[in-house]
Amino acid sequence: MTLQQLHYAIVISETGSMNKAAERLYISQPSLTNAVKELEREIGITVFKRSGKGVSLTADGMEFLTYARQVYQQYETLSEKYSGGKIKRKFGVSAQHYSFAVHAFVETVREYDTCDYEFAVRETNTADVVNDVASLKSEIGILYLSDFNRQFIMKMLQTNQLEFHHLTDCNVYAYLWKEHPLAERGSVSLAELESYPCLTFEQGDKSSFYFAEEIFSTSEYARVIKATDRSTMLNLMKGLNGYTFCSGIICNDLNGSDYTAVPISDKTDEMEIGYILRKNIILSDTGKKYIEKLKTFLESSGR
Repeated sequence: MTLQQLHYAIVISETGSMNKAAERLYISQPSLTNAVKELEREIGITVFKRSGKGVSLTADGMEFLTYARQVYQQYETLSEKYSGGKIKRKFGVSAQHYSFAVHAFVETVREYDTCDYEFAVRETNTADVVNDVASLKSEIGILYLSDFNRQFIMKMLQTNQLEFHHLTDCNVYAYLWKEHPLAERGSVSLAELESYPCLTFEQGDKSSFYFAEEIFSTSEYARVIKATDRSTMLNLMKGLNGYTFCSGIICNDLNGSDYTAVPISDKTDEMEIGYILRKNIILSDTGKKYIEKLKTFLESSGR
């Protein structure tokens, strides 16, 4: 097993395609395929499942990639420190759809030379936040817990050797376009929202009530529209007078001032927002700075 083979496997997992990985690595696709087959023969497991849609990690492959990423990251750190060559460091964050998480990422990246780093921020579904951190695709993940999902999510984190770190507790708000008929209210009830479309983030093939980013995931809504990204969600709020549920932590620098958060008057669970890491991992200096930026923004927001 060589470092080159580990690098190949990591790039394939990131691109989900042999062809795209070969392009990034500047080698031929047959050479890459042969290298992976040789690696799989040597370690005695199938790392990638191949299909017409591309390649995906097997269960054994996901575990293997977790260790492969750790080894290769240590190699990159060692090479940067002691060799004349310059290797880009990597830092990634995966998060549910929180503008404050992106804001902290932007503030962090501003303090580094992007020529020296390969940065990545992934706003994605809940299961992928967990999987990205478990496989070290991202160093840090951002998600929330509530009384409803806590037991399920914590068990999932434990299974994946992850730990949850508290950032803040939040009440639940309705997130609305500023021209929405209820936007000027001091608070709003769930019954008053029933006349408008409820907007939710789609959670992919592993959809579950426990993965939902909206705290009232088990409630029945007459009007539901699913979206996959924050920009589309904002457009639906404006175009259809839709609403979604949020933490009330709003970053106007990114979302703009056309939207507002109105407290829900009904008695509800609190949201506990935090970050997840792999157990026993040493947080990078960039990771430490990102957490500092998160806490600074939350404190400035009164959290």
